[in-house]
Amino acid sequence: MTEITGQTPPSAKALLEPLRTPWTLTILVPLLVAVFDPETTGSFTQFALKAFAGTLPFILFAVATIAYLKASGAETLIANAFKGRETRMIVLASLFGGLAPFCSCEVIPFIAGLLALGAPLSAVMAFWLSSPLIDPPTLLITAAALGWPFAIGKAVAAVGVGLAGGFIIKLVMARGGFSEPLREYRRKGCGCGPDPFSGAPAWRFWQEERRVGTFRAEFMDNLLFLVKWLALAYVLESLLVHYVPASLIAGIVGGEGVVPIAIAALVGMPAYLNSYVAPPLLAGLIEQGMSAGAAMAFMVAGAISSIPAMAAVWSLVRARVFAVYLGLGIGGAILSGLLFQAAV
Repeated sequence: MTEITGQTPPSAKALLEPLRTPWTLTILVPLLVAVFDPETTGSFTQFALKAFAGTLPFILFAVATIAYLKASGAETLIANAFKGRETRMIVLASLFGGLAPFCSCEVIPFIAGLLALGAPLSAVMAFWLSSPLIDPPTLLITAAALGWPFAIGKAVAAVGVGLAGGFIIKLVMARGGFSEPLREYRRKGCGCGPDPFSGAPAWRFWQEERRVGTFRAEFMDNLLFLVKWLALAYVLESLLVHYVPASLIAGIVGGEGVVPIAIAALVGMPAYLNSYVAPPLLAGLIEQGMSAGAAMAFMVAGAISSIPAMAAVWSLVRARVFAVYLGLGIGGAILSGLLFQAAV
């Protein structure tokens, strides 16, 4: 008889780990509907599939765009926004924040390098506030789920929040505030690609095999990422539309005024779902009675409070600067919601 030693049975957590994915919920939710409410299964599934099919062209264009930006090395242009006069830097950082094709960990060494080169905290704060709010995929997915007025409104909000935050920090520093805003930071590679300060963009990237490989890898990675999360988003939207009473949503975040918008912003910060899941869910909430202004506030506050966005700020600045970042985020979210509500 052979004795087996040194083997530890897998824990329950290890066995369940493969099930903790968006795909699991995407498949499980319709199955539960089919079991407990079979009469609704057809409309439930049709709603989710139709919504996903409508977004698919936007997904393909978005992933092609971000793959092109990464393959061509377009991120090297973003550093140019942090050169020159401080006012110019704040404006360009707010405008370019939504174009930066950085992954969440690449933002940290990028910003650390800018600060090391003497870029002012005001311009960096403008970039930090605008960057998580919008990027090419988010813009297109928001347009597909909520319409172009909402997508453009969010892009305007991103620039506006960035500008406001940048100039507020500039004013505070001019009066002696934030004299030592930074933590000690040692730059480390994150494995996400080349140094964004090195080289120059190669717009005809297909002439270099290495860049073609980057394009392929980025295209597939982003396509799988977006399909994974959007499939879940539309299943959850269908669940919301079919089973959450419209009167409940309308009673909390419906109607006019500051209160519903402020509630949406405060709920959006801790309850954030990433920028690709949020638009479909907000479309469902709007259909159930959520006001457009509250939806905008929820999305703006949630993006700024996402884990990657907050990690980038927390890793580089002291607690008081981080607190100001969050304060600017929630204040900007409420103001964006009010202005968008008045405009639509």
